[in-house]
Amino acid sequence: MAEPKSAVLHLVDASPYIFRAYFSLPSSMRSPSGMQVNAVRGYADFLVRLLREERPTHALVAFDGSLTTSFRNDLYPAYKSSREKPDEELLAQLEACYRVTEVLGLASSIDERYEADDIVATARARFEGAFERFVVVTADKDLAQLVDARTQFYEFAKGVRLGPDGVLEKHGVRPEQVRDLLGLAGDSVDDIPGVRGVGPKTATALLEEFDDLDAIYAGLDRIAELGFRGAKTLAPKLEEHRDIAFLSRELATCSTEAPMPFDVASLARRPVDADAAASLAEELGLDSIARAARVL
Repeated sequence: MAEPKSAVLHLVDASPYIFRAYFSLPSSMRSPSGMQVNAVRGYADFLVRLLREERPTHALVAFDGSLTTSFRNDLYPAYKSSREKPDEELLAQLEACYRVTEVLGLASSIDERYEADDIVATARARFEGAFERFVVVTADKDLAQLVDARTQFYEFAKGVRLGPDGVLEKHGVRPEQVRDLLGLAGDSVDDIPGVRGVGPKTATALLEEFDDLDAIYAGLDRIAELGFRGAKTLAPKLEEHRDIAFLSRELATCSTEAPMPFDVASLARRPVDADAAASLAEELGLDSIARAARVL
């Protein structure tokens, strides 16, 4: 007899919350040894709030092993190339954020070639049959491509939860079209080029008429007849940048091939390690970690 499905798997994209804390909290926050700890403080506060409010039974927290490169640079060397290198003060705090996650009883994963998005997407695919529902905790719109009837996008800081209808309302496309949208319009944040001359509005209009990028290119001869602005001159642009469009979609697609050395049991939330939390709190000079450990 098959084991019954567990209720919910929370998949947490740590990076947005670490970055938000680093740039919003005072850099004067220091550990007894002098290390800057504002990112750790903000991330720990986020994680404690999430645990209190969501009460997850199973969770996986995904980290970016590299903040500027991934396997995508093998496909397109310019991927994320315009990003400034992360501050050393931020990089120095990432390991501490990882340790906070562990002492608070959550499984965590990090990889040098696969991004946090890929780890989340891989876990969603790998545990398809093990959980009834999935909650993707992130502020990264790219992860909206994972949303379906059983998968919710949760932008925790804003309290915004999106199902399939919510993604359509917010982004103008269905979840499964998010990667097609990025393939057409690109993403300047990640240096995904997209089709030159096609912005989000035009891309959205195309995806209202066609299911995906493949259907758009199969129907190039119909595009001039569409009623939106610029449609008559659009087909030549799309044809000229066909290869870039499909490459951009590939770059924007969350991989499901990230290493995943977990089973359902290892994703179960563990009791908080109070001793380790107290030790880490003392090391970082963050009493909030020790206080949280006593009440979670």
